[in-house]
Amino acid sequence: MPSIENQLITTFLEQKFEIEEANDIEMYKEFVSNYVKIEQCVAVLSDYRSDCSYIYSGSFGSVFGLPNENSVIDSAFEECIFTKINPDDLVERHVLELNFYQFLKGIPQEEYSNYSTSSRLRMKGLVEKCSYINHRTIYLKTFSNGSISLALCLYLPSTDLQSRPGIDGKIFNIKTGEVIEAEKYKNNTENILSKREIEVLTSVAKGNKSEQVASEMNISVYTVRRHRQNIIEKLKVTNTAEAVQTAFVMGIISL
Repeated sequence: MPSIENQLITTFLEQKFEIEEANDIEMYKEFVSNYVKIEQCVAVLSDYRSDCSYIYSGSFGSVFGLPNENSVIDSAFEECIFTKINPDDLVERHVLELNFYQFLKGIPQEEYSNYSTSSRLRMKGLVEKCSYINHRTIYLKTFSNGSISLALCLYLPSTDLQSRPGIDGKIFNIKTGEVIEAEKYKNNTENILSKREIEVLTSVAKGNKSEQVASEMNISVYTVRRHRQNIIEKLKVTNTAEAVQTAFVMGIISL
């Protein structure tokens, strides 16, 4: 679903970044490089401020067709890996990261690095000896205003080969192992839209036209249209149909 990915991209790249006092990217690059040498996994260090990524590929990188060497791409999002993941799982992964971002906005900024996501993704098509991938996202560096500058995504082979729906997505505390209940970050996700906007979008999702929504909610058609435009802008989509689909996948509305 392109609209979900577009929202993810816009959310991170349009943050308000502060002027960096010290450029410690090289330190993080060294840390990640050494970790990959040990785990032989794939690690993506995303620099949202510069909109680029540093990809570190151990022997597991062959699953994605990556060379067994480090590389740099001109995007903070690893499309070269995303295209190899089951599309349905990729959508859920993006939604989990958006939920993660919204969850962090509700806690003190100094606690961001205490949390991580965890999920299990299916490969797109059949890949010998690798049906499932363990994925994690950790935010390494933030500015004092809460903007996230550096993120680390890890891809490793999963030993859990049991077939079941979904990606088993979780947000958890790295220090304590506590898994955050979905209700705690679902509420943050719903805050993307106002209560009135959710009511309008829910009515539209039922197939109601602006005139019907206006009558149902006892507001003007102009107000309904204004709400619809605000919804489109907030969800980073191009039309109301995409807004309904995106809000449904994110759990903002139910059909």
